[in-house]
This record gives sequence, C-alpha cells and structure tokens, in this order.
Amino acid sequence: MFLLDTNVISELRNGKPQQSLAVRAWAETLPANQLYLSAITVLELEMGVLRMERKDVQQGKILRAWAEIVLQQFAGQVLPFTGETALLCAGMHVPDPRSFRDSMIAATAQQHSLTLVTRNVADFEGLSIKLLNPWEL
Repeated sequence: MFLLDTNVISELRNGKPQQSLAVRAWAETLPANQLYLSAITVLELEMGVLRMERKDVQQGKILRAWAEIVLQQFAGQVLPFTGETALLCAGMHVPDPRSFRDSMIAATAQQHSLTLVTRNVADFEGLSIKLLNPWEL
C-alpha cells in the first residue's frame, strides 16, 4: 500500500501541463483502496489552492474543484497526524533537523507501514521508510 506525496497527487491532476505519463501509468495499475494521503498532503493541497485563488481567480476555481474531487476520492483514506505519529516524527529531526511537513508525511508512512511515493526521494533518504519514485519507473 502507498502514501502519495503532494507532488504525486498533483501530477495526477487531469489537465496538468507536461504531465508525466510514467506517473499516470503507475497509478492506473493500482486499485484505489491501496492509495492513501496524509492529512499533511491535504494541508499542502489546500494551501496551494488558497494561494492560486488569490493570484488567479479562474485558475483558483479550477484547482478548488479538483481538490474537492481529490478529497471525495480519498474519503476514508486520509491518514491523520496523531500523537503516535508525532513521536515518530520527532525522531526524524535528531540529530539533524528536516522539513517539518516532509517529516510529518514520512512519519505517517512509517506508522502505517506504507511505501511513500514521491519525486523528492532525496528529502526522505535515511529514514526508516520505503520509497518509490514513479517518475523513474
């Protein structure tokens, strides 16, 4: 089972310019019940939509509609950031600090024994999680 990083779910958006065919082909091979999002990815998606709504109203409406569909598609498959997740995440910052959002996503993957699917594998190297970069399949 897989936890999709924000860059993966964004890459799967219909109409995205220069979309990776490799990422779409990979995702189409899996049943939807094997794909999960972190609550942190939902946070990042919402932040992106809110920024776009301020910058370009029309594009904001398009992204808002897409984000609502994503949340419907992943209903029941968005994993929370809990106290247990926080303890795992804290260990990812010692001895060297990391990006908080990346480590929160990584801790979610670790807690649920999921493979983290991301383009940014370098951001997660050295952590006790499985990684998959569908851009390189």
